[in-house]
Amino acid sequence: MAKHMRYRKPKRTRHGAAFWDKEYSQAEHLALSENASADLIKFVRWLERETKRTILNPTSSVLDCGCGNGRNLIMLAREFGMHGHGFDSSSAAIKEARRLSADQQLTYDVRSIAEPLPLPDASQQLALDMMTSHFLRQAEREQLRDEIYRVLKPGGYFFMKTFLKDDDLHTAQLLKERPGPEPGTYIHPVIGVPEYAYSEAELVAFLGERFIVHKTYASHKHKSKG
Repeated sequence: MAKHMRYRKPKRTRHGAAFWDKEYSQAEHLALSENASADLIKFVRWLERETKRTILNPTSSVLDCGCGNGRNLIMLAREFGMHGHGFDSSSAAIKEARRLSADQQLTYDVRSIAEPLPLPDASQQLALDMMTSHFLRQAEREQLRDEIYRVLKPGGYFFMKTFLKDDDLHTAQLLKERPGPEPGTYIHPVIGVPEYAYSEAELVAFLGERFIVHKTYASHKHKSKG
């Protein structure tokens, strides 16, 4: 008697922009929200206390490097009247950002943040890099940092959210078992691209070459969960 063999084709793996296009079209791996990041809100409250809205006001422009669906820019526009620019490599994310921002003075472009920023010198009061530049290679991270410094006005602020590897057992395991092409990188197990993890000392030193680092804080207790 003949046996019929059934073979299930392996699921197609998407990398980089293709992964994010799929997630923003039909989320499978990540829970994507339209609400502003809680960490950005915490930073904004601190900035409001420190600057008395000299930064957070309708005359100020904000840059978001890796803006996704625009949720953080939208919050700044709606709450403080700010205008600004968002760049993201995912065309699906930018399409969604434009849809959600139809009533705001916000512009979006499909663009890699590894490229020079198409903005004039000293034109932005605020810049954001939230869980984005750790996908870049070292030379690209340095260029982005320097480009953000270039486009920020004197006295402007840069808010960065990224991974820290200090006491994080999961990151240590990834660095050991899935090493990337550069020191401090591993290959992301889902997206399949290199991802860089700073130590806090490395991050402060990296930013300190161009900026005054006012504050760092951990937003989650990775150590307690291993």
